[in-house]
Parts: sequence; structure tokens; C-alpha cells
Amino acid sequence: MAAVYTQAGEERIVDYIDGTLAPGTHQIGSGTGAGSFVKGSTALFTEVTEARVNAAKSQPTTDKNRWVATQTYTGSKTITNCGVFSEATAVLIVGGDGLSIAVNANDQIEFTIDLEQT
Repeated sequence: MAAVYTQAGEERIVDYIDGTLAPGTHQIGSGTGAGSFVKGSTALFTEVTEARVNAAKSQPTTDKNRWVATQTYTGSKTITNCGVFSEATAVLIVGGDGLSIAVNANDQIEFTIDLEQT
């Protein structure tokens, strides 16, 4: 999966570091449709109707943040993209595309999204 650290995501992280905002809860959502994330992306391509799910956060290495969440689907579709959002304001922090995962009702996908500071 190709992932993009969005401009709004960078600005959000700066606000977390300088204390302007508290990090709070993050959610992972997924979508269908075609496209490619770019730095200025603010949304998934076509977000699924299933609600975003709260992500567990961790720091597996000193320069990496990780979000993990499992989404359950209610119908048949092909998941092509996903992203990490701030819960309170729904700012897209990281978006990833290049997926092609067919799901049916009651199928689940566990998403693991890493952001490495380089």
C-alpha cells in the first residue's frame, strides 16, 4: 500500500507537539473507488458506509507511530484505500491506496498504518 502523510496531517502533528491540541483518539476508515493520495488529500476516494473504527496507537520504534483497527463490512465491495483520521475533527492524517481487497457481509480487515518520521 502506498501511503501519504497529508499536509493537514503534518499540521495536526505539529499542533500535538506544541501543545495546541491534545492527540486524543484516532480512527481508521476505508473506501472504494479509484485514485491516488497526494499531499493535499483531505478525504478517502469513496468512503464506505460502515462507521470508522477507533484505532489502537503504539510506537514500535522511536521514529514510528502505528495505528491498528479492524473494520467489519456489511456488504460486498472492493476496498481500495484507507486512512487515519483525528476523531474530533475528522482530519485525514495518513491516507493509503493501492489496495484491492474484496469483502462480503461480515468480512473484516485489520488495518495497520505506520507513520515513520524521516
